[in-house]
Amino acid sequence: MLTTNGVTLAYGQRVLFSDVSLKFQPGNCYGLIGANGAGKSTFVKILSGEITPDSGDVTVGNGQRIAVLKQNQFEFDDVEVLKTVIMGNRQLFDIMTEKEALYAKEDFSDEDGMRASELEGRFAEMNGWDAESQAGEMLGALGVAEAQQHMLMRELEAGVKVRVLLAQALFGNPDILLLDEPTNNLDLPSIMWLEEFLCDFKNTVIVVSHDRHFLDKVCTHIADIDFAKITLYTGNYTFWYQASQLALKQKYDKNKKSEDKIKELKSFIERFSANASKSRQATSRKKMLGKLNVEEIKPSSRKYPHIVFTEEREAGKDLLQASSLKGESDGTLYFKNLDLTITKGEKIAFVGRDSLPSTLLFQILTGEKPAAAGEFRWGVTTSRGYFPKDNFVFFKEELTLINWLRQWAKNDAERDEEYVRGFLGRMLFSGEEASKSAQVLSGGEKVRCMLARMMMQRGNVLILDEPTNHLDLESITALNDGLIAYKGTVLFTSQDREFVNTVATRIIELTPKGLLDKAMTYDEYLESPSITEERAALY
Repeated sequence: MLTTNGVTLAYGQRVLFSDVSLKFQPGNCYGLIGANGAGKSTFVKILSGEITPDSGDVTVGNGQRIAVLKQNQFEFDDVEVLKTVIMGNRQLFDIMTEKEALYAKEDFSDEDGMRASELEGRFAEMNGWDAESQAGEMLGALGVAEAQQHMLMRELEAGVKVRVLLAQALFGNPDILLLDEPTNNLDLPSIMWLEEFLCDFKNTVIVVSHDRHFLDKVCTHIADIDFAKITLYTGNYTFWYQASQLALKQKYDKNKKSEDKIKELKSFIERFSANASKSRQATSRKKMLGKLNVEEIKPSSRKYPHIVFTEEREAGKDLLQASSLKGESDGTLYFKNLDLTITKGEKIAFVGRDSLPSTLLFQILTGEKPAAAGEFRWGVTTSRGYFPKDNFVFFKEELTLINWLRQWAKNDAERDEEYVRGFLGRMLFSGEEASKSAQVLSGGEKVRCMLARMMMQRGNVLILDEPTNHLDLESITALNDGLIAYKGTVLFTSQDREFVNTVATRIIELTPKGLLDKAMTYDEYLESPSITEERAALY
């Protein structure tokens, strides 16, 4: 059991939490959500004891162990990878270390023998003999190769270090598990393994994530930070989102009677509950969800961008024809003999273990880089909007947001300040926000500006390379809905599985040995045994 009692924290005049009293029960997985800056990571640090609140306290059950996903990649630089994982259970690791030191003594005394015997007993009780094999299996499942497991942490790349630190947090069956963005730097197989691990985990989990599919898969409850409070809701992220949107709609529906609102909410709960057992997106945590209550449903204060893509003119049927394309960069071959035909209205997700081939293909198709061989031709009626993975070059000049967006206006009418402010306002840059410098924007704000640019361009083909990076859940949801509603053609990549599955009508995977091209959803693609065999043969 993990409880908070009257937790309050403020930085100057800004109150993050006020009088937060909660109980996190064993057997539940809580998804901690909130707008950017709401204090999700800060609350996790309060729970772990890293930050002391201004008032109130956190209580952990007697003898219970908290495991935290560490954020400092350099903390264990001089430690072997396997030992780093076992350090997740500090008591076990300390016993192992003391044992090794005792047995290494040249003048091993009777007293040392008695202490060693005591340690051996505790070591066996804690299943210490299996510790290395369990740590190795966990690392392998998270994509850390066996050859890397005996290296020092300093010898690993940053992305691999993150996986080791995740294994460290999961190791040894902790009573309370605190995970802040655990899917960062994980590939799809590793994320799927983590989902199953957490679904089977019998203790308490509190997780922060921008991955909606992940939250739906593992969470039994949502802990929502809003109005400087944290409210617990039964259900997964999708239930919370749909319910809060319905409640918000009802809040502004002045003509609807109270009993009609309750009836509508009850009907929503019944529909959601009925669909949850069938839906791939519903939680698969191996426990029954608690009863969903009408009283729990409240409107959220979240602000969602208004993302609507329109076409200046409709494209013809044949959009793109590519033949024998070869992609090389810095001496590395990423694909060759690539033939591709794209027709109007298709929404194609480019996937794969490595994102570099898709990025290079998009750069070739947009003229940013030349093809090493082959040719391609866009239809004469096409107009393209491009969202590159790296947007640094777009924000080098010292411009206000209004003047920044004006750069892509096509005529005087589009240069009008009110017209430009309209696009910025949809992306939550209203009032004085529209006059601040583009150079001081955060990563998420820059992405929203790039999306405003694409909305203004009104292309009938959109090419987006990892547009969900740096976005919060609200912006990802708005972009997701905007691309579903868009009538034109979309070529895109994303690490957000829910985003890919709900937008894409066709999946293309670029592999070292060729191309896989299937007209289906991403879930269908991943769950097809025959496609799994095809994929295995191409790697």
